[in-house]
Amino acid sequence: MLNKWLFTRIDNSALIVFRILFGALIAIEAFGAIFTGWIRRTLMEPEYTFNFIGFDFLQPLPGNGMLWYYAVMGCFGLLVMVGFKYRFSMFMYTIMWAGVYLMQKSSYNNHYYLLMLLCFLMILLPAHRFASVDVKRSPDLEKHSMPQWCWLLLVLQLWIVYTYAAIAKLYPDWWDGTLPRILMSARKDYWLVGDFLQQEWVHYTIAYFGFLFDLLIVPLMLWKRTRIFAFAAAVFFHLFNSFIFHIGIFPYLSLAFLLFFFPTKRINKYFLWKKPFYDKNEIEVPNYKKPLVAFLAVWFVVQVSLPLRHWFFQDNVLWTEEGHRLSWRMMLRSKSGRTTFKVVDKATGDTITVDNSKYLSKKQMGSIGTKPDIIWQFAQRLEKEYAEQGKEVEVYVNSRVSVNGRPYQRLIDPKVDLAAEEWKHFSHNDWILPSSLD
Repeated sequence: MLNKWLFTRIDNSALIVFRILFGALIAIEAFGAIFTGWIRRTLMEPEYTFNFIGFDFLQPLPGNGMLWYYAVMGCFGLLVMVGFKYRFSMFMYTIMWAGVYLMQKSSYNNHYYLLMLLCFLMILLPAHRFASVDVKRSPDLEKHSMPQWCWLLLVLQLWIVYTYAAIAKLYPDWWDGTLPRILMSARKDYWLVGDFLQQEWVHYTIAYFGFLFDLLIVPLMLWKRTRIFAFAAAVFFHLFNSFIFHIGIFPYLSLAFLLFFFPTKRINKYFLWKKPFYDKNEIEVPNYKKPLVAFLAVWFVVQVSLPLRHWFFQDNVLWTEEGHRLSWRMMLRSKSGRTTFKVVDKATGDTITVDNSKYLSKKQMGSIGTKPDIIWQFAQRLEKEYAEQGKEVEVYVNSRVSVNGRPYQRLIDPKVDLAAEEWKHFSHNDWILPSSLD
């Protein structure tokens, strides 16, 4: 049974077309970051970036280095699209994208994490076996089929993402329309639709439709009778997100994924009409069966487990942020914060209130007010700066945060010297004060 599920050969048209679209989209993502000024705001203007803890060695290249970095990354995306040295090009894009992802958190979102995962998976998939420069150069590479595990890997990954996104919405501020109302209030000046988005029934529609879409889209796309209706809903949902939230390539990447739910004969007919359609359904068990099965098992155990880890931390993840990243908790809270840092010289007792704006970019100022890990990293940065001047200091923080429009509440224990604290990756950091969230 396992051999049948994983190693039955199926037509590879959907994967080939997806590779072309995927390569184009990741190239657009890289080049778009240059032309929209994202690189300048996120990686060039800041004096330093807040990396994922443990990846301090990852910092932006000096001068215009990050512009060239993204230009090279975009070129690798184009090479993926045309299938030139496909696996090398995909590997290089993956490494470069992961580097940027891990070097900064000011622009963190789950879509960037998803793209990193997909890039890695695409290295493994034989997406260059047709309509590629590689096949043009080496005709022996051409194949019209792929093992079924390739399809399962992508569909199950997508299913995990959508399912956890739905589960994360099961909390009061989503269901009573509070969070959709806050999100839409920031878009009241949108051309034509600004006033429309402020209506209460629209907020409830967004809440319920968003939950049901995430929960059901994959099962409905898999079932032939509901596929066309689910497809229409997906087109509306992702174009709405693109227009309202301006989230780059990701709505279009999600639409490209829908290729894997339609009969491959249609994909072959409409997109690759010169390609013979494969329908033999042969079972070919490779020599690498055992390591492949082991990899798939470990991969999905990790993917299912990571989004659950916040339940093992004390307090509400909406407040502490512990376990928030890598968990598909998308657009679930609106937070604002007021944070000041006090540096105390251990030798003299002199106290300095830090002017955050002298150290941080405008984008970083928004992050440091609400995210405990970034607050801790900034305290460590201040301690290091004064140590370089030959001074031993303590760093105390006064931070108040509002979640989803609630009254401001103290986030960090002001009596704790954060410069002396170690970051706990796998347990609650006690200097984060308890919340009053339900």
